[in-house]
Amino acid sequence: MRSRKSRTLFALWLLEMAALMLAVFLAAHLRFLDDPEGHALFSEWLGLRAGLVGLAVTGAMAAFGLYQVHVRHKWVDLVLRMLLSFAFGGIALLVLYYVVPLVYIGRGVLALALTLGFVVLLLGRVLLSRLVSSDALRRRVLVLGAGQRAELINQRLRRKSDRQSFVIVGFLPFPGQDVLVSEGVLEVDGASLLDRVDRLQVDEIVVAADERRGAMPMDQMLACAQRGVAVTDLSSFFEREAGIVKMQVADPSWLVFSGGFDHSMPRRLSKRFFDLASALVLLAIAWPAMLVVAICVWLESGAPILYRQTRVGQGGRQFDLFKFRSMRTDAEADGVARWAKAGDDRTTRVGRFIRLTRLDELPQLFNIIRGDMSFVGPRPERPQFVDMLDQELRYYSVRHSVKPGLTGWAQLRYPYGASVRDAEEKLKFDLFYVKNHGLLFDLMILLQTVEVVVFQRGSR
Repeated sequence: MRSRKSRTLFALWLLEMAALMLAVFLAAHLRFLDDPEGHALFSEWLGLRAGLVGLAVTGAMAAFGLYQVHVRHKWVDLVLRMLLSFAFGGIALLVLYYVVPLVYIGRGVLALALTLGFVVLLLGRVLLSRLVSSDALRRRVLVLGAGQRAELINQRLRRKSDRQSFVIVGFLPFPGQDVLVSEGVLEVDGASLLDRVDRLQVDEIVVAADERRGAMPMDQMLACAQRGVAVTDLSSFFEREAGIVKMQVADPSWLVFSGGFDHSMPRRLSKRFFDLASALVLLAIAWPAMLVVAICVWLESGAPILYRQTRVGQGGRQFDLFKFRSMRTDAEADGVARWAKAGDDRTTRVGRFIRLTRLDELPQLFNIIRGDMSFVGPRPERPQFVDMLDQELRYYSVRHSVKPGLTGWAQLRYPYGASVRDAEEKLKFDLFYVKNHGLLFDLMILLQTVEVVVFQRGSR
């Protein structure tokens, strides 16, 4: 099911790429409307030039979170992100034209193409949103169960934006089990499961029984499956629709048999190549900023400029993580590990700025090059916190099956965590990443991290 969403997003990207390329062709036609010879000469490399415009703008759109599977944007937010995407895409193109003059398309054609592309893509997004929100195009879901597990759907996926891909047509309670969902959505007319599926035109059955033993109508569920109705476990439903692993409903057998956890040789090689390439490119770009930060830290509070802190990595192994020092040198003079908090009085003036802009994280590029960390993965925690959270949170140790990351899925989906409750919420996203990580997923997270930095979300 997640792959279906990924294919849908890929199709959307292709359509928007095509629209941007057509905008370039149309802009060139309008620019040379009275100059056929000039247009013929200009068109020799037009396909390549149009493709570069499309890649630059859609790449910026990905960086600003416009190709996220599990996120819905408000209209003001959508327009702002679209404007920023086209602005950053245009800047990237100007830099490219300076480096490779052969692909330059001219200011007039570029400005007209970006204007036409913005209008077309914005209108397309509005139309797509209207189509997707139509009940006729959403999957019709019948939930088997009406107790505590079924009620989690109403609690976690209660907003309209959470249900843009599906509509709940009813909850079917099991005899002898608690009923917690609202009576207005219960299916209690005594009809068989197969009859309900036919009457309600169900596309998918989600199994959310509090107790399965002896309660599941397996023969009827098999008959429904033979008619093409999808039968989905509640854990898989949450994984697909919310991008999380819901720990209240995920049991060890589901984690074992639901797939994922790709640690094949091609995946390990592709991830290591991705890590090295990303770290070296960012280091080549960011070293002047790193030099400025180092000077500012030294001028304000002297040495040490870098802060070394023991963190827990893949397989529970410990390593020294590097950061620019953002707190006073006596921040933990008593030796007690503490989470950072909003308005932390241990933070220096320079430290507040570099934490807000994430510049303090840049020395971790050396951790990535050394192989202690990956570019994308769960954030590494300190051993003291890991020992505590292992006792408090189910499946916490599963996040250590991959290398920790400079950025990650939880960092995109949840703000900075500074408590056990926050760690539990972030773990839902970390487990989702551990199960579903891949090269394209890593690339999308890397691009969307730009949004986190620009909008300063989750910094303390």
